[in-house]
Amino acid sequence: MEFLSFLVKRVLWSVLVLVGLSMVIFVIARVVPGDPARMALGPRASPEQVATMQAELGLDRPLLQQYALFIEGLTRGDLGKSLLTERPVNDDIRETFAATFELVLCTMILAMGFGVPLGMIAAYWKDKWPDTAVRFFAIFAAVTPSFFLALLLQILAGYVLHLLPTTGRLPNALEFEASWTGLLLIDSLLAGRLDVFGEALRHLLLPSLSLAAATMGQMARLTRASMIDVSRQDYIEAARAFGIPEWLRVTKYMLRPSFVPPLTIMGLEFASLIGGAFVVEMVFAWPGMAAYGIRTILQKDLNAVMGVVMVSGVFFVLVNLTIDVLVGFVDPRVRIRGRR
Repeated sequence: MEFLSFLVKRVLWSVLVLVGLSMVIFVIARVVPGDPARMALGPRASPEQVATMQAELGLDRPLLQQYALFIEGLTRGDLGKSLLTERPVNDDIRETFAATFELVLCTMILAMGFGVPLGMIAAYWKDKWPDTAVRFFAIFAAVTPSFFLALLLQILAGYVLHLLPTTGRLPNALEFEASWTGLLLIDSLLAGRLDVFGEALRHLLLPSLSLAAATMGQMARLTRASMIDVSRQDYIEAARAFGIPEWLRVTKYMLRPSFVPPLTIMGLEFASLIGGAFVVEMVFAWPGMAAYGIRTILQKDLNAVMGVVMVSGVFFVLVNLTIDVLVGFVDPRVRIRGRR
């Protein structure tokens, strides 16, 4: 019952957040200067053509009625038609979301795979040269903008050393359609195309590293601070006194309680990168949802803009709800605090 109450409360808060997000994005999309109908038809369109387009988009109706139609479409899973591509926004997002999701997933694997071990190394050798090196890297990664790191990696690894490709998901000469999941790495393995898997992985490395650096630094610092704090607890001293092996004491008795802050940051970063990867996607010409969202904003494509933001918001809420549940399992104290 305790965990069920905790879960219901988190779900209700998530629903309220999504309702608030829908209101905010609807208002912002309507107050941004520019007429979507005029931008879609061009400067030479007649007033009658513009008025007809406004009627088709529902822009001639009162704002409350427009918002009601927007919510009705959301409940049916209908995000409308894009003025930029002249296709249903659902189809555009379905095609571009997979590319962004694969990029962000690879980013988080790199961030977790290197950030947590670096934090463990820094905590184990506290105030020694490994700790100093990790802290220097963490600060450097945190303060370096992702677009600058993306351009730097693109120049060094792509154009100077010629080690990795710098644009797209696959070479133009390699034809492959990810028809199962939309994720090239998974679908290529399912199809037995190791050549596609290798090329997709090579194309993923540079943009993933550009996005992962800041999160990697954050996780290293949080893991270090948490493990140092846990190492001062009485039960750790007792484990040392009872002669428990060092590796077991560090990995089981210190790492698990120290893992809650990095786990929380992982959820926040994973969800926010879905909508915030647009700079890196533009640098590497990555055909993802974030780059698609930027193009629609420049054209004031209202349906597409609101669709991208709502999909990003839903993903953000679902990931954070999942993280809350995982943290509740790892640390029961969170459930107790959430019940108060």
